[in-house]
Amino acid sequence: MTSGIHHFTGITANVQANVDFYVGFLGLRLVKQTGGFADAEQLHLIYGDELGSPGSLLTFLVWEAAGRGRTGIGQVSELALAVPPASLGDWLTKALTAQIPVEGPTREFDESILRLKDPDGLIVKLVGVDMPTPAPLDAAPTRVRGVTLLTDKALETARFVTLFGYKTGAREGLTQRMVSDTDIVDVREVSGFVPSVPGAGVPDHVAFRAHDSDAVRSMRLSLKDHGPTEIHDRKYFLSLYVRDPAGILLEYATDGPGMTVDETPRELGTTLFIPPRDADRARDLKAMLPQFALPGEDRFPARTLTFIHRFNRPVYPDGATLVLMHGTAGNETDLMPIARRVAPNSTLLGVRGRATEEGSNRWFHRVDAERFDQEDLRGEAAAFADFVNDAVNGYGLDPDKLVFVGYSNGANMLAAVIQLHPGVVRRAVLLRGIQALENPPKLDLSATSVLVLEGHDDPFARVAPSLTDALSTSGADVEVRSLSATHELGPADITESSEWIRRNLVVPKPL
Repeated sequence: MTSGIHHFTGITANVQANVDFYVGFLGLRLVKQTGGFADAEQLHLIYGDELGSPGSLLTFLVWEAAGRGRTGIGQVSELALAVPPASLGDWLTKALTAQIPVEGPTREFDESILRLKDPDGLIVKLVGVDMPTPAPLDAAPTRVRGVTLLTDKALETARFVTLFGYKTGAREGLTQRMVSDTDIVDVREVSGFVPSVPGAGVPDHVAFRAHDSDAVRSMRLSLKDHGPTEIHDRKYFLSLYVRDPAGILLEYATDGPGMTVDETPRELGTTLFIPPRDADRARDLKAMLPQFALPGEDRFPARTLTFIHRFNRPVYPDGATLVLMHGTAGNETDLMPIARRVAPNSTLLGVRGRATEEGSNRWFHRVDAERFDQEDLRGEAAAFADFVNDAVNGYGLDPDKLVFVGYSNGANMLAAVIQLHPGVVRRAVLLRGIQALENPPKLDLSATSVLVLEGHDDPFARVAPSLTDALSTSGADVEVRSLSATHELGPADITESSEWIRRNLVVPKPL
């Protein structure tokens, strides 16, 4: 029976910091980048040895800008990676030099250990133990040494782990070690703890190795009286998902087809793949998924600003930047697919509103269904104007090549910024916007050009003229188009926006 750990899966809130730690610091290889198979709008990264061998794999779901999860009952906890025993001193020096949180060395189960924390707070233990891997990398961990499971049903969890080829080993305090032919699982009794909560820095699951698909199906049959199981084809392996008696998510994954099924060994990790079932959305998904740079590659500077934001950069940028402002319940990526069609060679800067209502993102609060909180609107407009100035300076954007695109609630906010802070926004596309601002000041907007796209059958369109009248009266150059549309966006919005931007923003053609 094939035994041992196939891969470990965690969650990160900062893809660039995650890549810098696991590739830049630990020296692992990025062997695969895909849209998530459960959610294609979620980036999934896989690290491993030179060939992405089972047993060396660490995978991360990217929840960009997500909150920290909570460590507790019913989860995988610490991740342990094997390094040559003689290298622990070098790793300690390297961690201190890189200012990575580190504790140790200490001893656990008669093994020397350094405890590190990755950028999300996940505990990564470097264990001094010789564990070969088929395709080792220089000065990098060789493979997964093991994981720790937090459970309030330690006996049941340990018994469940034996189904995957583990036997009872030594015990230290509240931790029972389970041993396979290649690695270990530490089952830690934590009765009285609070339950775990998913989020950044909290592992999602651990996967054990299955020889082939027949082994997966046999495992499912053996678990028919245990509880629900799911089998999924993840392209690189077939896997079964199940929860142990304490609710810990475990996976049983085949060794094949493996990481080289769609890339040569030399090319591993260089292409962003979209799951086959989402192939028709590939262009849109590639505009939405977060981008990153590997160590040594050119990268955009990271800036901590007052609004959560994300860039999407084309292969051949033309120097223009579209600043995107989502509608109610949206986020910083919502308009990126449309914007990429509007301006194929422009950099996209998606921004997330800071207000929330019943858990949904908004740009400012409402008093009721038809009235807006004017104090909050003005305050957030001022904050956004400051954000724009900081982004221009911090990222080196060309203010003469900025175009702002707002949809619905984002368009309402954008219109308020135009009227309250002249000069911050010089070119704007307002998609289904209305006048949310009461008593706008009489300021000179003659330096501002605006395209207003209304939906002829939009129920909110009845109040749109007050916005266009206010902008025109203040001197803005306003073009209004009434489209055969509802409040939703469609192909005509792309066509009209693209043509207007082409006429109002002169940018060089990419080489």
